[in-house]
Amino acid sequence: MNLDAAKKLIEKYTAGHVEVVERMAIAERYYRGENDILSHKPSYHRTVDNEGRPCLPDPMRQADNRIPHPFHQLLVNQKAAYMFTTPPQFDVKNDAANKIIVEALGDGYGKKAKDLCVAASNAGLAWVHYWEAGGFNWGVVPAAEVIPVWSTKLDHTLLAVLRAYKHIDDNGDTWDVYEYWNEAECQAFRKRGDLDTLMYWPCFVGVAGANEGGDTYSHSFGRVPFIPFQNNNIARGDLPPVKRLIDTYDKTYSGFMNDLEDIQEVLFVLTGYGDEDAGRFLRQIKRFKMVALDNGGVGDPASLSTLTIDIPVEAREKMLEITRKAIFDLGQGIDPQQQGLDATSGEAMKFLYALLELKAGMMETEFRLGFNELIRAILQHHHLTADNIIQTWTRTSIRNDAELVDMCSKSEGIISRKTILKNHPFVENVEDEETELDAEEQKRQEQADIYNDGDSGGGEDDV
Repeated sequence: MNLDAAKKLIEKYTAGHVEVVERMAIAERYYRGENDILSHKPSYHRTVDNEGRPCLPDPMRQADNRIPHPFHQLLVNQKAAYMFTTPPQFDVKNDAANKIIVEALGDGYGKKAKDLCVAASNAGLAWVHYWEAGGFNWGVVPAAEVIPVWSTKLDHTLLAVLRAYKHIDDNGDTWDVYEYWNEAECQAFRKRGDLDTLMYWPCFVGVAGANEGGDTYSHSFGRVPFIPFQNNNIARGDLPPVKRLIDTYDKTYSGFMNDLEDIQEVLFVLTGYGDEDAGRFLRQIKRFKMVALDNGGVGDPASLSTLTIDIPVEAREKMLEITRKAIFDLGQGIDPQQQGLDATSGEAMKFLYALLELKAGMMETEFRLGFNELIRAILQHHHLTADNIIQTWTRTSIRNDAELVDMCSKSEGIISRKTILKNHPFVENVEDEETELDAEEQKRQEQADIYNDGDSGGGEDDV
């Protein structure tokens, strides 16, 4: 790939990628609890109307509460904790290969899996990038940095990846870096933010497989070393179905708080008050609980009245209740305020997780494909293969351990011991548990042999 081809590729795909970056930025902002309500100015505080004409603010309205509710964060964290508190385990029916897989995934595997879930939930798609540098390495790459080039065939193969990100050099200058990856090599370019000149970047100097200039790196994976992890079958994030509902809840709640503050402010409407000193009027009200009014004449009686704000409490409470329920229904989550479950059995509690399980199942289907590709890349790096990869996924939820133990006990002789151990609630590591069971069985056998040997000559003589 020459420089001109890289420029055309960058120009072609970067334009359409802007929308992906914007959607991801909005979702991440809501995940941090920075909802649109924070930048929403109530209409009664505006100094210009919708047509740009100047207008006066409503004197009855002074409060300006903007209270965001991090429902999106709660829904995403529910799914991440439900699916990845115990990350998926892999079995290729080879103990040595299984050990290699565990070592390659590393101590940070659980956190990376959780980060994948959060990133995919926000952007609709997350990426894993793997490379060779003193061993097998892998990491999570945000969707905003990756511009994929897909095959137009039905297999939808990933042909190439353009990764774009910011880099700050030793001089403090910020560069836009572009890495073009295909199934055989990577070529790097960069340009400084204040310049339009694109140049080769010698970032691979000293790396095995790099060319003389250090701007091209050859790898041996035989495929593009990027793996997509979709949130669901349409690569859609979790925010769009509930964003407008969250905004509605924020506006209703914040407006309610504004009314509660503004209702404490009472405006006095005076007719026929002879004194122009408003301060004296307030002092008279405070001290004497009364005020003297001048009669302006016949047909123009003096009067004193007040203006207050009426708050439709019941309507707003009902609106908040309906909106909150819709957020958790359409967001397919569990409302922590859901009541009536105190005396529910363990089996019936599963219905509480019905919607969350549907959402988790959609993600698991897509993530299984990605994890299979990652495991095969690890095995390929160690010159191994696997015909079948068994993935064991564990959900973290309220459960009845007694029922699970009973099911495992009744399954003996029907399914393998290894499968029972994988699903037993007290077993954390199947291989370690099998080793302990084998050691106990061997010890019982040795004790039985000692007993039998001691009893072999102890019989009485026949008469």
